[in-house]
Amino acid sequence: MNYLERIQREGRDANPFFSLMGIEVSSVAPGRAELCMPVRPDMMNGEGWLQGGIFCALADEAMVLAIYPLLSPGETLATITETTTFQKGTRQGHIHATGRVVKKGKRVVFAEAEVRGEGIDGPVLSRSTAAFLVNRNREN
Repeated sequence: MNYLERIQREGRDANPFFSLMGIEVSSVAPGRAELCMPVRPDMMNGEGWLQGGIFCALADEAMVLAIYPLLSPGETLATITETTTFQKGTRQGHIHATGRVVKKGKRVVFAEAEVRGEGIDGPVLSRSTAAFLVNRNREN
């Protein structure tokens, strides 16, 4: 059973990070995925804003889940590079990430994600772009 199958079967319990952070999978389709999570006081930086690494992590997970339906059996992913631009902070509520595949090659997949506050149509908080290596025929 691959990662996507575990997510579909077990929900966030398939990924310990999802359980820790309270991440919920809203939707997964070939080339697109949506996730959301609550903003909690223990996630704040010293200035009282949601710590920036959380935006990055949620975006990364949304991009990965957007890619997984496009992979062949036995293929897995590893992040090669990821760049995030922060546009606005948040202190409360929920954040929502949408990941989208830009281009899938045989060995590298390019994807992008937006993290928004309070709903999928909320204000853009950050934008990420990333490249992922497709690992072939590895044992899970």
